[in-house]
Amino acid sequence: MIFNQGIDLPDFASFPLLETPQGLGLIDGYYRQLIELGKTKNIGVILDGVTWMANRDRAKNLGYTPDDLQKINAHAIEVMRQARDDYGDVPTIISGNIGPRTDAYLAVEQMSIEQSQHYHAEQIGFMATSKADIITACTLAYVNEAIGLALAAKAVDMPIVISFTLEIDGKLPSGMALQDAIEQVEAATASYPLYYMINCAHPEHFADILDGGPWMSKLRGLVVNASKCSHAELDKATTLDDGNPVELGASLQSLSLAHKNITVLGGCCGTDMRHLSVMFK
Repeated sequence: MIFNQGIDLPDFASFPLLETPQGLGLIDGYYRQLIELGKTKNIGVILDGVTWMANRDRAKNLGYTPDDLQKINAHAIEVMRQARDDYGDVPTIISGNIGPRTDAYLAVEQMSIEQSQHYHAEQIGFMATSKADIITACTLAYVNEAIGLALAAKAVDMPIVISFTLEIDGKLPSGMALQDAIEQVEAATASYPLYYMINCAHPEHFADILDGGPWMSKLRGLVVNASKCSHAELDKATTLDDGNPVELGASLQSLSLAHKNITVLGGCCGTDMRHLSVMFK
């Protein structure tokens, strides 16, 4: 949206696009491209809402109230459902996307498990009363927030996917190993999450930690960056680093073939339909 479409996203929030005809058209068009890709490749599709920033603290700076956010979260789900309904022959899951309370790439303001559960219960409640099929909590930097999110979803019987972000050393921004984070979430929630993912990292940053151990049995998804740069470098970038789409696609195909449980593939920072189209044979 920022680099390819020239769209300004205040505070990196995409949900305000829902409020203008131009923005709504761009979002709807993107979903339809994804479903068309699924149809072409004969694969299922997961659509994620533009609600990663649509939580109380992160939206407050943009002037949104909790009442506004309830409507926005519901609207985001409805846009995806309408796109799905128009393509009834493509298996499509509607995911309400939830992001971290604070900066996704820092772990300096960590909540307790209880604080995370209480905070995220509001947006999860919005999702639970919408027509979302699942929730996907993305770009999580530390384990307590992930546990709190899973417990908040469990309290309202809402299926949830937990996705951690990793630094160039293959560890969470908090410094914890991914294996430890997944095992702690599993233990604290009675294995409630549907599955786990890695997002907002390049395969080069984490391929070496995928050792095929039992801890990987519920690691099902890789939603990757096009760029090999660190989060700090990307945060300061003024031009798009779109990497090498063919190389990225080949890397994901290789990882998926090596680890049969990894079946959810997608693009994060710097990616577009060029990258997605070569991830699937």
